Amino acid sequence: MQALDSIRILDFTQMMLGPFGTQLLGDLGADVIKVERRDGEWERHLEMMGELVDGSSAAFLAMNRNKRSVALDLKDPAAREALLELARTCDVVVENFRPGVMQRLGLGYEDFRQVKADIIYCSGSGWGSDSAFAKEDRPGQDLLIQSMSGLAAATGRAGDPPTPAGTAIVDHATALTLANAILAAIVARHTHGIGQRIEVDLYSTAISMQCQEISTLINQEKTWTRSASGVGQAWLSAPFGVYQTADGWMAIAMASPDRVAAVFGLPGLAGMDAWQQRDEMKHAIEAVVATRTTQAWLDVLLPAGLWAAAVRSTAEAVDELRRQGSDLLVETAGPTGDPIELIGCPIRMSATPWQLRYGPPATGAHTEEVLSEVLSPERVKELIGSVDATR
Repeated sequence: MQALDSIRILDFTQMMLGPFGTQLLGDLGADVIKVERRDGEWERHLEMMGELVDGSSAAFLAMNRNKRSVALDLKDPAAREALLELARTCDVVVENFRPGVMQRLGLGYEDFRQVKADIIYCSGSGWGSDSAFAKEDRPGQDLLIQSMSGLAAATGRAGDPPTPAGTAIVDHATALTLANAILAAIVARHTHGIGQRIEVDLYSTAISMQCQEISTLINQEKTWTRSASGVGQAWLSAPFGVYQTADGWMAIAMASPDRVAAVFGLPGLAGMDAWQQRDEMKHAIEAVVATRTTQAWLDVLLPAGLWAAAVRSTAEAVDELRRQGSDLLVETAGPTGDPIELIGCPIRMSATPWQLRYGPPATGAHTEEVLSEVLSPERVKELIGSVDATR
């Protein structure tokens, strides 16, 4: 038994915004039917560090388990009719093409609502469907959104170039927003008997991610600049930031100047203004922190109640998960059957835990299986034959 094992999702998404969100729903039990073009989703072929894994992009493998793949030509009227027929058995349709693409294919919200009145139709995009940027037909991609939203300009030290995050944080956050919105719509349909259209977009999420910073900006009528010393976030006070130790790096979060003065043996910091004098405070702490190893400082700071942690590489974090036998690392088969490792679902549920039911599928691996659930053998044979003829 799983939380969403009665939910079926018709998934037209690609890249990260959609696929990571629908994978979470698949992990929790939803039957996710991934609709791809005949040569597969674009990201299947995206080399990471110049390589593919088991014939596919490591990025694709990371976001497409627990899905069944159907490969069709969306411009084929017969394929469109088959997908609308399939939608009669589905609860949710998800897509993240540029606004207007699905409508032009005859697969928009109104098309699906004609065959299932209470369908939930979720669209994800870079800029939304009717914003000024959307009307300019701008490309919507994580780095571009980090840049336009202020996230990149707020990261790093004063004088450094704007610094984007080390992963696609806006894509990831929007995928979580997408999954949350779909779950809310499922509850609304159960409670009120209604379907509806949902929209999420990268830019709105990037602005929302800065809710505390923008609240400060607009309500205190103050702007901020990045600190010269590298206080970790431009709007916070010292000691917040990363410090070099005798053998590596350490992060320290929020603490009062008096507390910092006592723990680090720096009486001159007591009573200082942690905002106005943040660079002076951080430089003073840096000089002391450099005299001991990271672990030696952690042995002092954590018992004293200061929030601190070692700065580690991603590889170090993964190696620790492997040593611990963590269920955040899972093994499965890739699209061609080779064994692969993936990051598991981060959601833990006591009564309906997530399950790894399918590895990332090969392109169209389940076309016949899925279409046979709603179409006659003759129509399935016709569609499969048209696909095979073009390969």
